[in-house]
Amino acid sequence: MGETGASGAIVGVLVFYFLVLIGIGWWASRESRSVSGFYLAGKKLPSWVIAFSSNTTGESGWLLLGLTGMGYLVGFHALWVVLGEVIGVALAWTLVARPFKEYTDRYDAITVPDYLSDRFRDPAHAIRIVSALIIFSMVWAYTAAQLTASGKAFSSFLGTSYEGGVLIGAAVIFLYTSIGGFKAVAYSDVLQGVLMFLCLLVLPIVGIWQAGGWGETMAAIAAADPALLRPMGEHGMSVMGVMSAISFVGIGLAFLGAPQLLTRFMSARDRGQISEGGVIAVACIIVFDIGAVLTGVAGRVLFPGLGDPETVLPVMSTELFPAIVAGVILVVVLAAIMSTVDSLLILASSAVVRDTVQKVFRPDFSDRRLALIGRGLTVVIGLGGLAVALPESRMIFWFVLFAWSGLASAFTPVVLCSLFWRGTTRAGALAGMIAGFATAVLWVLVVKEHFYDLYEMIPGFAAGFVVTIVVSLKTKPPPGAAEEMDDVKRVVGGPFTRARSGG
Repeated sequence: MGETGASGAIVGVLVFYFLVLIGIGWWASRESRSVSGFYLAGKKLPSWVIAFSSNTTGESGWLLLGLTGMGYLVGFHALWVVLGEVIGVALAWTLVARPFKEYTDRYDAITVPDYLSDRFRDPAHAIRIVSALIIFSMVWAYTAAQLTASGKAFSSFLGTSYEGGVLIGAAVIFLYTSIGGFKAVAYSDVLQGVLMFLCLLVLPIVGIWQAGGWGETMAAIAAADPALLRPMGEHGMSVMGVMSAISFVGIGLAFLGAPQLLTRFMSARDRGQISEGGVIAVACIIVFDIGAVLTGVAGRVLFPGLGDPETVLPVMSTELFPAIVAGVILVVVLAAIMSTVDSLLILASSAVVRDTVQKVFRPDFSDRRLALIGRGLTVVIGLGGLAVALPESRMIFWFVLFAWSGLASAFTPVVLCSLFWRGTTRAGALAGMIAGFATAVLWVLVVKEHFYDLYEMIPGFAAGFVVTIVVSLKTKPPPGAAEEMDDVKRVVGGPFTRARSGG
């Protein structure tokens, strides 16, 4: 097949996939006519949907372009990322998900700021306002990184301009997300997650086979650079090597409390769905991450000297597979990007519509009117990320992790304290959110390059926990919070207790 025919086959697969996504958005639009429907799919999602949706949202274009590129660059040292993410996902589903679901159902919460505001009895709405500001700032950076991935994918597969790829990806995401809301996001995540799973199961196997098998691949990697086979990479057991491993493991901490992931637990039909979904989520993340690293390793042997390591997956796809399969893999890359961008847009939109417009300024607005505002805001927020992404192609791996760490450092320490420590106070939660977020951002801007490039989520988490605890010890917890926590623990049971599907 000639180059024009190959491009035509890829475009055909792509157009079909886009039509499927828009169809999902249209199908889900009936559920999106209320605030709860638009932002949480009416809290009716089954286990397999929340499991795939949680993982695909947490992984994104960072997985297929960023982590494969990191596998290409540093080899087996990137497996520390796998360890961190598997631990993070497992702990989130066994420790966090069910008590969080129980609390949010009691409060009829629709957003994470909803939960925190009710948990800490915050009539002044300070937690909502601070949350909205943090979410907005990080979502723009996060969305820009994903649209950057879209630009790289289109230019690698089809030879379009980087800017053209950014615009095409953005247009489709904005359309189906604004039409169908969270239900469209969740069910499209299932489709996208299955495609990502199959791609990262097959691609490393084919790549290693093309390189001559496992033994030949390892021999070629050792000949190219022996450090690629070492667990601590080129720095060995030095301070720099250990700090790098700690940073990679720390990436998984965000799964314990990043707001775009917590909303998946809130949207479950009941706690029983969470018990079943955890097994799917852990198995899925193992295949995702190990497959991505091994794809990068095989690509290092097959295509040494790539100018941009984050194009290794597109290059392998177009060189090793027929055009129709390459088209499917392009769809997989776009699926990873879209599964995160759509969730971020819903998250940011909810922070405005639910947490500021409905709860602070206009509680008199009807559900239908608020949902309509949410649709418009979804597009407006996305355009902000588009404006950041268009001028420059960035390194996706680190740009995504900056936004990932900012959100997680602000919310995860506070959410964990709110679920497991009865002494947490409103003042402690508010101070901890600000401290965690500010530390993560300042670490990147001022400290990181002078401190072994330690990943900003580590100091961000430390600051969030310390400040939450110290301020809480000096202030009083809300009345009734201790008794409420005891009751939630009684209802939920231990982390490995199987919940009845009815509750």
